[in-house]
This record gives sequence, C-alpha cells and structure tokens, in this order.
Amino acid sequence: MNIYIKNMVSHSCIVLVRNELEKLHVPYVEIKLGEVKTDGVIDYEVYQKMVDALRGTGFEVLHCKKKILVEKIKNIIVESVHHTDDRLKFRFSDYLSSQLNYHYKYLSNLFSEEQGLTIEKYIIAQKIERVKELMAYEELTLDEIAYRVHYSSASHLSKQFKKTTGISPSHYKKLNDKMLTPLEQVGIAV
Repeated sequence: MNIYIKNMVSHSCIVLVRNELEKLHVPYVEIKLGEVKTDGVIDYEVYQKMVDALRGTGFEVLHCKKKILVEKIKNIIVESVHHTDDRLKFRFSDYLSSQLNYHYKYLSNLFSEEQGLTIEKYIIAQKIERVKELMAYEELTLDEIAYRVHYSSASHLSKQFKKTTGISPSHYKKLNDKMLTPLEQVGIAV
C-alpha cells in the first residue's frame, strides 16, 4: 500500500515520518519524499492514528489523485533543487514527464490549477531559496552558487534573485536577518 504525504520536503521529514510510523508499529518497506510504501494493508484504526499523528507534525495524508500528483511534482522539484548537485542532461519538462508518465502540458495545467502558480515559478522560488541557504553558509562565491543551482551565470542568478526577492544577492548577504522560508511554504500562492 502506498501512502502519499504532503509537506515532506527534506530528509529530516523522512526521519520524522519514520519515527511516527515506528511509534504506531506501522510496518513500512520504504519512505521517500512524499510517499510511504507499507508492507500490506494497515488496520483502519491504526491508519487513523497515523493520519492524526502525521497531521500533528505538520504533514497531511493525501487521497485525491490530483493532489497526489501535484505533491509528486513538488517533491521531484525539491529533490532536484535542494538535494542533487547533478545537472540534468535534458529539459526539466522532459525529465518531469518521464518521471511521472504524463505529458508535461497536463502536469503544468494541473499544477497551475492546484497551486495558483506555474511549475516554472515554483522551480524559481525553490532555486532562490536554495541560493539564500547557500549564501547563509558563506562558503561559496556567487559564481559557485550559480553553477550549483544550475544557473547559466552569476548575472542571470542575480537578475532572477532581485526580481523574486526585491533585493540583490549582495544586499541580501549584508542583511543580519537571513530568514529562510520553510520549504513547504516556498512557492505557495498567497
């Protein structure tokens, strides 16, 4: 049985979900961003306790196929932006389509309908948040950050950063209050 979970955006979320499942003695085979594969069917009472426990930690168990697909799109984007330094050798739209076995146009329309913004804007929001995180560490130059976050140049990164945040990367670095947005809130239409 597969259980789809909203707001799992990091490896620490996986640990948190694993802990909740183990507390309830829910047998699982695999846990990854947004999804838990269990070993068979879970008793209804245990399932409800799991749903409540996960809700209490900020997660939501999804049942609607469209919402599950949107969450899968978000998890693929988060994984590729925040947890992978590998550069894709083809367009992201093709990669997303191949991972989810849907035409990109369908995925794009569904995402926009459910999230209130395009996949492209969500990717940019995630990339800018990753840039903020890397700048906070103060270990990399802007050129190195641009390369790591898959921008063509530091200039392109700077323009997109300013367009998205309203300030330049250098101004951002000077700020004392380097607040990072929780990943589950990045790219949420207000």
